[in-house]
Amino acid sequence: MTRNLFKNRDNKGYLFILPYFLAMLTFQIYPIIYTFFLSFFKPVNLVKSEFVGFGNYARLLTNPLFYTAIGNTWFIWLMNYIPQIVVALALAVILTNTNIKGRQTFRTVYFLPNLVTAASIGVLFAVMLDWRFGALNHALIRIGIFSEPYEWLQDKMATRIAVSLIQWWQWFGYTMIIFMAGLSAISDELYEAAHIDGASKFQTFYKVTLPLLKPTMLYVMVTSLIGGLQIFDIPRVLTNGRGGPDNALTTMVLYLYNQGFKNFNLGYASALAYALFVMILIFSAISFKFIKPRD
Repeated sequence: MTRNLFKNRDNKGYLFILPYFLAMLTFQIYPIIYTFFLSFFKPVNLVKSEFVGFGNYARLLTNPLFYTAIGNTWFIWLMNYIPQIVVALALAVILTNTNIKGRQTFRTVYFLPNLVTAASIGVLFAVMLDWRFGALNHALIRIGIFSEPYEWLQDKMATRIAVSLIQWWQWFGYTMIIFMAGLSAISDELYEAAHIDGASKFQTFYKVTLPLLKPTMLYVMVTSLIGGLQIFDIPRVLTNGRGGPDNALTTMVLYLYNQGFKNFNLGYASALAYALFVMILIFSAISFKFIKPRD
């Protein structure tokens, strides 16, 4: 049957896309379905599980650490996303100006942090923020701001702000490139028409640039939301998986990881995964509703 299928020249294309679909079924579709199946079980021992129905989901809704993880995740994402959008958009507008000299160099420099893996960045900043040997404390003491080393990673607010700043530093260059692509797609004729009508630079930006950047902003927001709610690497490296002081860096995915791969509670971890999926789905839909440009 398979031989007859590929005798027809028009059907030979299926042979080339078959490996992709096999890989997708094996490494994406099957794990998604199996995770949903696992979310209805609770481990009794290493080899046996007990069916608990929606027990894992009920446990989620009554567990204070679950809400702490949600709050931490949103705080870190918002503290990173808002300045990231502002800085990236400002730099994109400046660096699309052909009168700026060396703009290609600036683009490259700003984008470089995005090429470094998150785990490597986490190790770098863990060393910098170390209270005994960290470069930050040494610099602040040398210039007279601090008189003694400060334990940055033991302060609840400082650790969350630090992770937000790290995330901002890593991703603002990428967002800038996306905005530059969106700006380059706007026709110069629209700017010329606005100039002829007497619009100021601010009016042109507010009335022409921002409305036409809405599709780009929607893409940036949705992808940032999906990535931000799945933040794991940097909190994991900075706290060695322990979540920091008062679980300040226990994000949704770090909490999921600890439950699934440290406590071997795969059923509860699977329920966490689907709770995260539903949250991302809902807020992505809200983003589409309020940011999607009108026809």
